[in-house]
Amino acid sequence: MIDRARPFALLLARIAIGAIFLVHGYQKFADMGIAGTVKFFESAGIPLAGLAAPAVAVLEVVGGLALILGVALPIAGTLLALDMIGAMVFVHASNGFGAGEGGYEFVLALAAASLAVGFTGGGALSLDRVLNRSRDTATATA
Repeated sequence: MIDRARPFALLLARIAIGAIFLVHGYQKFADMGIAGTVKFFESAGIPLAGLAAPAVAVLEVVGGLALILGVALPIAGTLLALDMIGAMVFVHASNGFGAGEGGYEFVLALAAASLAVGFTGGGALSLDRVLNRSRDTATATA
């Protein structure tokens, strides 16, 4: 029973975590604008804010889409976890643990979830799984 439910649980986790990153990345473009994101990054003491802000925005949009689609999961999961570690260090750690106080609770959960989804195969309807099956079939018939 658990083995049959696991692929669908991973699918739901992939979509939920991916959607969170996609929206957060999109907000850096649409709501704050990259210029506003750069200003925020500068105020937080993030090095090379002019490069970091657009890089993080793109990472969160592309990484969120990768999680949703289930493609390049180990790479996307690792990069998104590193993104959240940066958010923890530069923005949230000084506020303590609780998310309600601006602490690192939420970004820690996102980092852990990104790694968990990234290294568990992605579950049902994962493009990584489909692509691996295609490669395995091509290798077996060659």
